[in-house]
Amino acid sequence: MTTLTVAGVLLGGALAGCGGASPAPPPSPSAPATASASPAAKKPPTMAPGPAGRTPVFPRRAAGGGGAEKVVALTFDADMTADQGPRAKAGERFDNPELIALLRRLKVPSTVFMTGRWAEEYPAQAKGIGADDLFEVANHSYSHYAFTADCYGLPVVGKDAMARDVERAFSAFRQAGVRNVVPYFRFPGGCYDDAALRALTPANVTAVQWDVVSGDAFATDAGAVAEQVLDGVRPGSLVVMHCTRSAAPVTGEAIGRIVPELRKRGYRFVKVSELMEG
Repeated sequence: MTTLTVAGVLLGGALAGCGGASPAPPPSPSAPATASASPAAKKPPTMAPGPAGRTPVFPRRAAGGGGAEKVVALTFDADMTADQGPRAKAGERFDNPELIALLRRLKVPSTVFMTGRWAEEYPAQAKGIGADDLFEVANHSYSHYAFTADCYGLPVVGKDAMARDVERAFSAFRQAGVRNVVPYFRFPGGCYDDAALRALTPANVTAVQWDVVSGDAFATDAGAVAEQVLDGVRPGSLVVMHCTRSAAPVTGEAIGRIVPELRKRGYRFVKVSELMEG
């Protein structure tokens, strides 16, 4: 299991249900509002819109020369699909509080990409993550439905409903009392096209992808996950992982190996907002 294909890993992530900045523009009615906002608060950086106002996409910090700063962003998708309520009621766990506790013990700044449905299912955990300055909370859609056709079997959000789906997630965060919300969005399954980027323009977000696929979705070998991350990380890398016990059960064990080794190699952990600032 040492070698995993990107397509296979993205399929696992999709099926899990739970992988030059400019100043942020003024918030619009659909932009996230955080309970911690204040006039003096520093706005998280966003990328300038693309052609014709299309939603910009940030995959990682641009690689520099031989002296590039050794920073890496670990990101965790807190996935839960809109129709998975019955599975949660039956006892399936889409959360992973032990992983969050481990990140706190190891003092690893991280970005959690959360679906609105996850925040509704675990409001106390969502609020706790958002209240901790070690973390920032980004948007992973409300429903975890795909924003393009043929995205690993996920149901598809209609183009006219995409911006509303994103805002519905931000609304769920507000209802749960989540703070430290940033205007970043991750497409379910990592799937997007030009039409999706145009449809999300009203949401006023920067889409965040990744360059390192951890392979933790449905994995049973923590060592293989750790090896894949350690082999892939370069200065400025952005790693996609998951915060879902039922679908990514060995992520915590893998983190216990990844973090000490990367620190030994001289890496510093940052949130996506800091990575984007560079």
